[in-house]
Amino acid sequence: MESAGIGWFAAIIIGGVAGWLAEQFMKSNMGVFMNILLGIVGAIVANAILSVFGIALQGWLGYLIAGFIGACILILIGRAFRRG
Repeated sequence: MESAGIGWFAAIIIGGVAGWLAEQFMKSNMGVFMNILLGIVGAIVANAILSVFGIALQGWLGYLIAGFIGACILILIGRAFRRG
């Protein structure tokens, strides 16, 4: 989180927003804690995937975008395991 230029408190807030946006977009029903977790872990996952393609998102807006993308990916993976 520090390398993204934001602190832990901001990471929790932005992660929660990113997780909530992904929850709304994917029509999922999660709690506040899960939204925060999805947003933070999703940002890490999305940044790892995007770095393979040479894309680096920085700052709070980049963290929000990466968190949203990653949270959507994690929701898709979770749905695949629940149905499979």
